[in-house]
Amino acid sequence: MKPNGIHREVARRFSKSFFLFSRSSSLRGLTAVICLVFLPVLASPALAGKDPKAKASPKQDWTYKKYLTAFHKSGRDTSLTAAEFARVQARKEAYLNDIRRYLTRKFGWADPRVMKAFQDLPREYFHYEYQDESDFSKTAYEYPPRTYALGWGSALSDYEGQAYMAQLAHPKATDTVLEVGTGSGFNISLLSRMVKDAYSIEIIKPLGGAVSHIFKPLGLKNVHTRVGDGYYGWKEVKGGFDIIMFTCVAQFVPPDMFRQLKPGGRIIIPIGQPFKHNQVLYVYRMDSRKRVHSKKYIPVYFIPMKGTMGAQAVQMGINVQGLKKALRPKDGAAPAPAPSGK
Repeated sequence: MKPNGIHREVARRFSKSFFLFSRSSSLRGLTAVICLVFLPVLASPALAGKDPKAKASPKQDWTYKKYLTAFHKSGRDTSLTAAEFARVQARKEAYLNDIRRYLTRKFGWADPRVMKAFQDLPREYFHYEYQDESDFSKTAYEYPPRTYALGWGSALSDYEGQAYMAQLAHPKATDTVLEVGTGSGFNISLLSRMVKDAYSIEIIKPLGGAVSHIFKPLGLKNVHTRVGDGYYGWKEVKGGFDIIMFTCVAQFVPPDMFRQLKPGGRIIIPIGQPFKHNQVLYVYRMDSRKRVHSKKYIPVYFIPMKGTMGAQAVQMGINVQGLKKALRPKDGAAPAPAPSGK
């Protein structure tokens, strides 16, 4: 029996017992008072197996009209028709089933919180090419999953990869997360559904500026973004981060990331060469004594991390395609060692 079923059964038996008691005594008034006090407590969200602090879905009753309103409030135009919107929504159940099967195959189970976050977010809202200022919303929930260009060399990752990284991060409701590479904004929106605060940095100025306007129309109030070089993290966030996630491939973990990672925190990062198929997803974990442990997971393919990363990698002697001359480090910090794979 489910927890809320147990409480309903207790309430039923409680009411029956007091009804019999009230018939055999003159304490009918006392019975009524006790029932009025006790039964609402049984019906509370906490006792019914629901988390009273759980975030409400941004758009539980998502309709074509609300899609248009949110899209326009974000400063973008859409060509999606009502008929196309209906066809897109008809594909969503299959999309969720595919994510569930994929996570179960990779992890042995699909985290319900990850699944709920995917269910809550209207993916079609994030299908937009910012450089050409055109939407491709009608392709949402596609199968097989694929990546899409966003402009200026940035891309929207496929949903299976996003699901894998989200479950691998094991986000908690009390966590503060940093993402390097805002892109379409979908990934940080997904994480925001499962954590306390979500921060994201985008190095491409026109993309980061435009995407910063898409969160408020969806009711996502715990997402914070800015344009800048993610190599240096977000030092102004007090207390640091429980999760730091890279959505671009790097050659090593920037040293500032370890300084901004909380004990017990984890860094999820693709490591490898730009535009090469030798990239591997790594997780770095910091224990309570601030020792760092790394482990490699699956082969991946991400766009390269721009800015200081490439120059620092060349300075370390790492061959990076398209870069021949290293620049002087901005803060003089020594780069972190390459992953051990342990």
